[in-house]
Amino acid sequence: MIRLFIAIDIPENICEDIGDIYEAIPGARWTPENQLHLTLRFIGDVSEDIAQTIDNSLKTVKFAPFTMQLQSVGFFPPRKEPRILWCGIAKNDILIRLQKHVERAVIAAGLPNADRKFHPHITVARLNGSPPQKLAGFMSANSLFKTKPFLVSKFILYSSVLKREGPLHIKEAEYKFI
Repeated sequence: MIRLFIAIDIPENICEDIGDIYEAIPGARWTPENQLHLTLRFIGDVSEDIAQTIDNSLKTVKFAPFTMQLQSVGFFPPRKEPRILWCGIAKNDILIRLQKHVERAVIAAGLPNADRKFHPHITVARLNGSPPQKLAGFMSANSLFKTKPFLVSKFILYSSVLKREGPLHIKEAEYKFI
């Protein structure tokens, strides 16, 4: 079995901008800058045969390069104890269309529909009992967070190996736009 997800990598300079907002929040485990990505579709554990079928199906996704910009910070779940801190994406209809194409390719490979609505974001920290006042301070200090627009010219199929020190992401295939 192989654990898969489909993502857009974030350029190094944008990752550095995100890293600049990291701060000491008790219970926060910050995502290493070199692992920041925008997940288009989490797949989960599949057999090697299914992984190959997914790869073949993703090769049919044809898309033109586009720009994307990060804007805002927030947390999930919105009305319960926060578990995830994220950076949001400025409104981007092209990104939404790309995600729909990826979703259709995954379904064509025989997988069921995604079990949740796509909410484009980059997970920057996982939280475990972080003090509400510290989170409120982080949200307030970064309410105007915004990066420069950057070019998106591919998406990637990753495998993920869960380790004690955090997940290891391995690039399985890359799908360049034309």
